[in-house]
Amino acid sequence: MSEDTIRLVTIGRILRRRWRLLAVLAVVGALVGYGASVLLFPPRYTTSASVLLPGQWEERELLTQVDIATSSAVVDRAAAALGWSGVSGAELRDQVSAQAADGNIIKISGTADTPERAQQLSEQVAQQLVTFAARIAGGNTDPEAATGTEALRKKVAETNRRITDVANAADPGKTVESVQARTELEKLRTSLQEAMKKLDDADPAATKAGMVVMGSAARPIGAAPPTRVQLIVAGALLFFLLSVIGHLVAARMNRRLCTEPEIAAALGSTLLGTVDVPGEGRAPRPEGSGPRAWIRRLLGVDTRWDLPTPQRSGDEAGRRLRYRRVCARLRDQLPAPRRLLVVVPDGDEIARRAAGQLVAEAESDPSPSSSSRGNPKLRVVEVSVDRPMLPDRDPESGVLVVLSAGSWTAEELTGIAVACADGRHEVVGIVVAGTVRARPTRNADRPPDEATLALAVRGPATGGSA
Repeated sequence: MSEDTIRLVTIGRILRRRWRLLAVLAVVGALVGYGASVLLFPPRYTTSASVLLPGQWEERELLTQVDIATSSAVVDRAAAALGWSGVSGAELRDQVSAQAADGNIIKISGTADTPERAQQLSEQVAQQLVTFAARIAGGNTDPEAATGTEALRKKVAETNRRITDVANAADPGKTVESVQARTELEKLRTSLQEAMKKLDDADPAATKAGMVVMGSAARPIGAAPPTRVQLIVAGALLFFLLSVIGHLVAARMNRRLCTEPEIAAALGSTLLGTVDVPGEGRAPRPEGSGPRAWIRRLLGVDTRWDLPTPQRSGDEAGRRLRYRRVCARLRDQLPAPRRLLVVVPDGDEIARRAAGQLVAEAESDPSPSSSSRGNPKLRVVEVSVDRPMLPDRDPESGVLVVLSAGSWTAEELTGIAVACADGRHEVVGIVVAGTVRARPTRNADRPPDEATLALAVRGPATGGSA
């Protein structure tokens, strides 16, 4: 199986076994998104008004007009004209934007908390831009310059009249001097007229005045992104993905031992075999009461999600055969029959059930070897992995550890081994229990040969089947 397939299987297991927790966290994320839409990102509406600039305009001139449209000189006048309570020009500058479009058009966009205000803002800023541009073009902002220009025009007109008077008063004769004088006067008149024309052409009011607002701004029908629905969906999706990623990270950082060699190395003993425990239709749940236990049970977080799905096992006869083979290996480990403690970590329900079945099989094993040599006397003892404590050596003189894979860390199993040594007990073997899906039962007293051949158990050191 490829690594990508394993990831997909893991994600599918998270979705199946933690769907209630993921659903609750998605709802929490949606509520967070809703709160953000109310407090941090309230609904905003945006619309645009267009201003046409007639005549020929260079690109840099259009960009200048864009900057003027969002300047305080225009926006402050728009704020004063709107007269919104508690809204200043500085605040409106953050809600107004402008850009140059094709065809000498400037699009002014206004953003507000209601469609009506957005429409009014964009239209008012566009109107104030046209008014401000007309004032600049008309020279109203510089009275001295306006006075000088008007005086120059009057001076040119007065000079033109004097030229006409001098030309009319000149000797109408056809002498060379008179003809030359009249010619020079006409040249002077022509030069003044050209200068006057250039002055008129250079006048901004004559060439680039007359900006026009191209109709009313359209009233927006929807809020600008991010909308409230978008924030709610984004919050739910973000919390859902973070939950899945959190499960994957927790599984990645999980230090529980899952393989038999790791478990045997942590306890410092040999593996006698693995046994099967029929599943009860659902994963075992820890005992507990109170609000916290009820909430954990409701969310489905009181059981492990990272355990693989139990495989289908043989019938009851095959499962009992595994226990008998473990008992046979245990007899081979001991020089003589003696009393042993079957140590089960506290809270390991699978191991507790396996230990009980192992004790029952050891007492009722009808095999000839057990009759001749005798089975060890087993007594089940549950120990806490936090502070393990075992009885003294007398009358038991050894320990058989039964536990389930993927439930305990190396430090916890080392603590159990230390507790065994402190009680002067030798760890004679380890049995690993796992859950399986049971099949219909048949007579368990005499398992058929097919079951004997098909069901094998791993050996203590070599991992071979018996």
